[in-house]
Amino acid sequence: MSKIHVTTTVNGDEMEFLCDPRETLLDVLRDRLNLTGAKEGCGTGDCGACSVTLNGRVVCSCLVLGAEAEGAEIATVEGMANGERLHPLQRKFIEHAALQCGICTPGILVAAKALLEKHPDPTEEQVRYWLAGNLCRCTGYDKIIRAVMDAAAEMREAA
Repeated sequence: MSKIHVTTTVNGDEMEFLCDPRETLLDVLRDRLNLTGAKEGCGTGDCGACSVTLNGRVVCSCLVLGAEAEGAEIATVEGMANGERLHPLQRKFIEHAALQCGICTPGILVAAKALLEKHPDPTEEQVRYWLAGNLCRCTGYDKIIRAVMDAAAEMREAA
């Protein structure tokens, strides 16, 4: 099987890679680009652990082919922090103890960031709806929701 050459932008940096036609974007991110934040929880798009944004839309990277990244803009959890400075969502997840094992956390953070970019002042109902595609077995959801709401308030105050 011949490899496909892909040029894409990941977290603001242009990248090139070769991938098999059936290789998922999740596998490319983890195995070819060494971006291991996105996790494979289910491999069927049900858990959200592998969530990234593709051209501004939250997707399960286990359901997207690596070749589909050609010319696309991809954002992963690795792109959230600004150097050593954590994104407000990352800080609030720590402050609210909204993470435990860490399998779901990257996908939830990516989805929450996408939410706050579209709706900087979300209601609790909007946060719960937006994160419904991300499953967490460790923390429950209350701490996660509180962390997202707190980060949204901080980000609005800073703007």
